[in-house]
Amino acid sequence: MTDEERQQSDEEDEKNEADERTSPSGSVVYKAICHEGASELERSSSALAWSGLAAGLSMGFSFLGTALIHAHLPHAKWTPLVSALGYTLGFLIVVLGRQQLFTKNTLTVILPLLTERKPSLFANVLRLWTVVLVANVIGAILFALVLAKTEVVDAETYESLRSVAQQSHSGGFAVLLLRGIFAGWLIALMVWLLPFAETARVLVIVIVTWLVGAAHFTHVIVGSVEGAFLAFTGDTTWGAFAGSFFLPALMGNIVGGVALVAAINHAQVVAGEHGTDA
Repeated sequence: MTDEERQQSDEEDEKNEADERTSPSGSVVYKAICHEGASELERSSSALAWSGLAAGLSMGFSFLGTALIHAHLPHAKWTPLVSALGYTLGFLIVVLGRQQLFTKNTLTVILPLLTERKPSLFANVLRLWTVVLVANVIGAILFALVLAKTEVVDAETYESLRSVAQQSHSGGFAVLLLRGIFAGWLIALMVWLLPFAETARVLVIVIVTWLVGAAHFTHVIVGSVEGAFLAFTGDTTWGAFAGSFFLPALMGNIVGGVALVAAINHAQVVAGEHGTDA
């Protein structure tokens, strides 16, 4: 090998190493999530329903995990920060288990829709959203029913469940709507970060969802477990849960996921492609 060939080989090796160490572009992440969303839209309603039911049940562990830690900590200013670690449990199960969660789908299936904008695709997105949301809520209510009506947890943890749920549901319609926007924003950002997080996937899930729990942002599915629990225990009514929590949380999560993450990141990628073409 000549000196010139050896130099070219070294340069090629350096270029390959640089490519490996460079973070993927926004366009690459966008395409990865688009592909995932397209795959989800191809699934049958029955498959989505079973996966959504599993996710709704799994999210109950975010409520239970928070209450378990809360029950064994002293009443101090830092207690909610530590208790929020339990909030990450349900999300870890759902994301790593690839279960269908409504707030996750405010990003994944919206990107293909923003790309093609076909009426048939819009109808398919609504189908997926409806099936997954209904299944998530049914799973959440079933989990809450077991917590409220059986002795699956001890008396101390039971009271912590009530305390955690009441705190999460405090606030008026506008406050819960705003908290829901932040929750939807963060969960969609988590989904955006995951495709190339590699070995840091668990850490990304834990950090982002811990912030949602610690800040008491309103997640519609975790909140459904909490609200249903309060309804089963008689601490609130089903009407109050639906109108005062579920509706603002749902609206906020959709706005946070669709408008602040899906639409903005779509615009960023499209603008970058146009800039490259120019």
